[in-house]
Amino acid sequence: PFEGLAWTPRPAQGPPQGCFTCLAKPPALQQASPGLSPSSAVYLMEGKNCKGDSLRPAVPCKHSVEKKTMTNPTTVIEIYPDTTEVNDYYLWSIFNFVYLNFCCLGFIALAYSLKVRDKKLLNDLNGAVEDAKTARLFNITSSALATFCIILIFIFLRYPLTDY
Repeated sequence: PFEGLAWTPRPAQGPPQGCFTCLAKPPALQQASPGLSPSSAVYLMEGKNCKGDSLRPAVPCKHSVEKKTMTNPTTVIEIYPDTTEVNDYYLWSIFNFVYLNFCCLGFIALAYSLKVRDKKLLNDLNGAVEDAKTARLFNITSSALATFCIILIFIFLRYPLTDY
């Protein structure tokens, strides 16, 4: 019943097996050997252990056989800038806020000191340095103005205006 018939490939059943590289270049179709009997051809085409067409030789995918191992392992260490060198002036800001809070400048200095601590945690070195400069400026201003006012108070207490 099979004599004189040409071999026609079957439609693909299910997803093809193998990697993309092997599927992109399928092996060339081979002609059926003349020594095949019709019953052996039926056996080859209907065999359940065959993954593809039975008239093609079963070629294992060389890419799936290769074991992908890392031959040269490397370690990546991320180095962040050292934020411990940035001074946050936190204690000075608390002292100014509690004792020398001249026109709320101590409170503003405390707010900037807290911003410096937050930016140090986020590794934002440039922002931390800028806010540290601002906190120091407000601390200096608050300390100087409050000290000047305290000195004026002591002068006026020692020499009241009624003496002039």
